[in-house]
Amino acid sequence: MWEEKNNKLYKKFNFKNFSEAFAFMTRVALIAEKMDHHPEWKNTYNELEIWLYTHSAGDVVTDKDQALAKAIDALTK
Repeated sequence: MWEEKNNKLYKKFNFKNFSEAFAFMTRVALIAEKMDHHPEWKNTYNELEIWLYTHSAGDVVTDKDQALAKAIDALTK
């Protein structure tokens, strides 16, 4: 479940290992590039944290962020 805090959508993902986390990040990167909307993220070994917000709208959550969050969630199913 994504949570909205500090004008950003946030979600933390956990994987079995670094390779799985990195593979997921690669899939997210391809989607983000197609959508021309890129996440802020942090990866530490098997953990990935993602923050979504729109710079051009004043660093707040917009429909673009909601759409990217939905696309990211679809990768986990």
